Order: sequence, then structure tokens, then C-alpha cells
Amino acid sequence: MTKLIVICGATATGKSGLALDLAMRLDSVILSADSRQVYREFNIGTAKPTEAEQNLVPHYLIDICNPTNTMTVADYQDQAQALIASRPHPLLLVGGTGLYIRSITQGLIIPRVAPHKELRSQLESLGQRLLYDMLQQVDSIAAQKIHPNDSVRTLRALEVFYVTGRPISDQQGENPPNYPILQIGLDCDSAHLTQRIAQRTQKMIADGLVAEVKYLCQKYGTDLPLLNTLGYQEIKQHLAGDISLEEAKQLTVLHTRQFAKRQRTWFRAYPQIEWFDVESPDLLDKVWQRLQEFIANCS
Repeated sequence: MTKLIVICGATATGKSGLALDLAMRLDSVILSADSRQVYREFNIGTAKPTEAEQNLVPHYLIDICNPTNTMTVADYQDQAQALIASRPHPLLLVGGTGLYIRSITQGLIIPRVAPHKELRSQLESLGQRLLYDMLQQVDSIAAQKIHPNDSVRTLRALEVFYVTGRPISDQQGENPPNYPILQIGLDCDSAHLTQRIAQRTQKMIADGLVAEVKYLCQKYGTDLPLLNTLGYQEIKQHLAGDISLEEAKQLTVLHTRQFAKRQRTWFRAYPQIEWFDVESPDLLDKVWQRLQEFIANCS
């Protein structure tokens, strides 16, 4: 029987390193659950596994989409579910993109509606306030679940409605998988997490993040949406001469801390997740023991 082990948590909590150790012990593979690692050429700024790490353990669901295309949650879900179905041994699903993980662990039913650039452009020109008013009229159920300032989800709900003629709330639901799932969450106190974020940001810069962003800007243009994400946006500002490298680093740490706070809030809402302190000196042994219990109980 397929068994799925999820390693989740906020950014910079050491998910990838722990997963690598566990995968080698299990003789297993890693499925990434990171919404930026799916894109080719975005490597350093997304903390993508290195070539050496990928040689140690097979990694899937990274480098599967061109930066100029859009990887939807439905696309991700299709590929992840196909991989899980093809492998009976314990698999590791690792990352911090909560919606990716939820799409698998809870079997989210997602409308198969591809992004429509022209429709989105027309809707965006109306402004968020009017868009939310429109959503309340065509899909009051979805509007109740979406914050009035959440432009991304508002736009998506309207897009689905105008493409299919049906409210997105009528097309959503859950179909949980029938295989056992263990969800491990990694966390630490805010002070330690800030320190880890600062250290990782410094390492990214030392590893060549500035050169990576410069190359991507030259190849794809500075308007590429992915270049407005964490780490890339701040270095892009530096390359434009707007801020110093030190300021870019400080802004990256600040914005990453804010993002990590949102991630922690998301994951803490799910009682199925079992939490472990990343600062624990015997973290690997504790998680390994829990994995052994999980696998034995599923046999």
C-alpha cells in the first residue's frame, strides 16, 4: 500500500535537509511541494535542491514548468497524484506551499480552468473593490470565504465563473485519498526562525543569487511575474540601482519573515500535523522513530 509522509512548515525550518536524511534511510524519493521550485532556472532564490542532493535522492516535481508559463494547483495535483499512484513504497512530500500539500492530503476538487490572460486583464482593470462586489453577486458562498482584499482568489473565482458559467463554490470539494498519511510539521520560536532566515539569505547571496537574478532579468525581462517574488524582487531593485545590496538583503529577510508568519498560521490550522522543534538536537531520531511507528501500524 502507498504510504505518504509529509514534511511541512514555514520557510527556512530545514524541511529539505531533514527530508533528505529520511529519504536515504527509507530508500525513498522526494516529491517537492514548493510553488516556485516547479519553475526551471529559478534555483538559488527558491532554495532548490542542489545537483549533489538530487544525486543522493531522486527529487520530483521540480523544474517541470517554464518560467513564462503558469503552474496551476490543478496541474500540480495531477502530476503529484500520478507519481504517488505509481509508487507503492513510502513517499516524502516536502515543502511549504500549503495549498499544494492540501490538494494531495485532502484531495481537493479543483476546477480545471486554465488562466485566461485576456479575461484576467479585463477584470483586473476594474479594481479589487468592484471585483469583490461582482463576486458577491455571482457567488456569495465563495465571497464569504474570500477576504475582500484577496485579489488573487477573487480574480480566480470570477475567472472560473465566467469561463464555465458556474460558481466556483459549486465546483469545489474534497475527495481524500484512501492511503495512510503522516504529516510532520517543523517549527521553532520566532527569534530562531528569524536567525535561520537571515543565515539562509546570506548563503543565497554568497551562492550567486545576484548573478542568477541578473541572468533571469536579461533573459525574460524584468516584468516576469516570478521576478516579483521573495528574494528576486529585492535583488532586482538592487540591480536597478534603487537600493544597496545590504538593503536588499535586509528587505529579503523582512519579507521572508512576514511570509513565514503566514505559513505558520496556515499550517497551524490543521490538527493532523504533528509538530517537531527544529532546534532539538535529536530531531532526526525523533522523527525517524515516529516514521517507523507509522509504517509499522500501516503494515
